[in-house]
Amino acid sequence: MTPAAAPLDLTDPAVIADPYPAFAAARARAAVQWHEGLGMWLALGHPEVNAVLRDRRLGRIWSDKAPAERFESFNLIHRNAILEMEPPTHTRLRRLISAAFARGHVERLRPWVQELADSLVDELAERSAGRTPVDVLSGMSEELPVAVIAELLGVPEADRPLLRPWSNAIVKMYEYGRTTQIEDDAERAADAFVRYLRALAAERRQAPGEDLLTHLVTVRDAQGDRLTEDELVTTCILLLNAGHEATVNVSGNGLLALLEHPAELERLRADPGLLPTAIEELMRFDSPLQLFERTATEDVEVGGATVARGQKIAALLGSANRDPAVFADADTLDVGRADNPHISFGAGVHFCIGAPLARVELQASFGALLRRTTRLELGAPARRRPEFVIRGLQELPVVLTAS
Repeated sequence: MTPAAAPLDLTDPAVIADPYPAFAAARARAAVQWHEGLGMWLALGHPEVNAVLRDRRLGRIWSDKAPAERFESFNLIHRNAILEMEPPTHTRLRRLISAAFARGHVERLRPWVQELADSLVDELAERSAGRTPVDVLSGMSEELPVAVIAELLGVPEADRPLLRPWSNAIVKMYEYGRTTQIEDDAERAADAFVRYLRALAAERRQAPGEDLLTHLVTVRDAQGDRLTEDELVTTCILLLNAGHEATVNVSGNGLLALLEHPAELERLRADPGLLPTAIEELMRFDSPLQLFERTATEDVEVGGATVARGQKIAALLGSANRDPAVFADADTLDVGRADNPHISFGAGVHFCIGAPLARVELQASFGALLRRTTRLELGAPARRRPEFVIRGLQELPVVLTAS
């Protein structure tokens, strides 16, 4: 018998503001439930979400959005994206991308990332001077990841302000209850992004550098295979969209969590060695990505429910990360939490390829905030973005005092 519909309205402002009580209520009914409104199964428990992400019978199966002529560029960047592929195509593409990443790009950028984080915190502290609230989101959380991805790819500084507006417009297509305007804006942004990267890739072919884009242009595997033009463009867009959106939102959500739990903030100040553990806890406590869909290629049993071939099941990552069956005191922020199998980076073959870079960025930004200030306090209520799937803030006013 199909379980009753999950008591979740993902467009409800109260759920968007704080989904975790709704997750807990839903989990208490069943770890896997059918949601009539969404027309798909929802996995809420940690073991069940983990199974959804790892079971090869539950795949990412991309279907072009119709009409095709309206979404030409949006469809192109998803049709060729590693995130939308399954083996063996996924295996080939991930092997090529990993080979380009293996050139030491993350370690090459580590000192540069720390220097940038330090300078951004110093600028915020100077503007705040311990009295005036400043928006940490626009002043650091948004600026750092975009700058890092742009530096990684070798995007000229003059062009970098283009990237975040394009990304913001594209990722709004992943939400439920989209308007026609949102869809049109996403396609325009995708088209502009594709054309820009085609031109930049052409420049790298003529004048190679030491950036990741050059290495993506030139990489070949042992069989001589290489990325197609569309795969190259799509990979760069995915790195920006997935990479910087996640880092921006962990940074914003995580800092807000620390400000709302001042004892944990002071604990972290007193013991900077906890920083790597704290970053993992901040990702668990308020997940930047809340939902990830898969489609059954055959009948699959998950958590006692049968997902029929062709049906979709959504892994609710934020719910899994608060599952009390896996995490002691799951609703408690604990920057020293050692046993922390969170799945904010996913699991299985789609585990985030940019996870090492994200950790470098987050450790740099939170480390700079802790080392270069003596005071961090909320200056006004934070404003949250009105979307569920990608969970983040619009504004985070903070008062900072330089150390």
